[in-house]
Amino acid sequence: MTAYFLVKWLHVLSATVLFGTGVGSAFYLLLANRQHDARIAAFVARRVVWADWLFTTPAAIVQPASGAWLVWRSGLPWSSGWLLASIALYAVAIACWLPVVVLQQRMRDVAGAAGADDAPLPPAYARLHRAWFVLGFPAFFAFLAIFWLMVRRPG
Repeated sequence: MTAYFLVKWLHVLSATVLFGTGVGSAFYLLLANRQHDARIAAFVARRVVWADWLFTTPAAIVQPASGAWLVWRSGLPWSSGWLLASIALYAVAIACWLPVVVLQQRMRDVAGAAGADDAPLPPAYARLHRAWFVLGFPAFFAFLAIFWLMVRRPG
């Protein structure tokens, strides 16, 4: 197995983990939030925050590092349109994800406090959830576009 193949495999694997963990976490947190139960929301938010640190963060670091190495090693010009578009879309996705991490931690804490008091989710939780939900859309579509660009390499 060549170094290029290994790094390319890690790049594809980390992209899969990054996207899959994001979609899976969003799905479960959305389902939990629809229950309007602070204990359920707190439980799932705790797991989502944990998954971000365990899976998403390392994958988000491996992606640009492995991608840059692959570009360097393959001799691709950094000025390739599809490559520049991919980098810009990745920056958009990460710019959305970073505040989402903070929002998820706050959602965990607010839901945890409400659940400990046997209280309903407060309006502050709904505001955090709306912001979290809105930020998810550009990140999701940015990653879909990146996958398309990586496979198609147009232009």
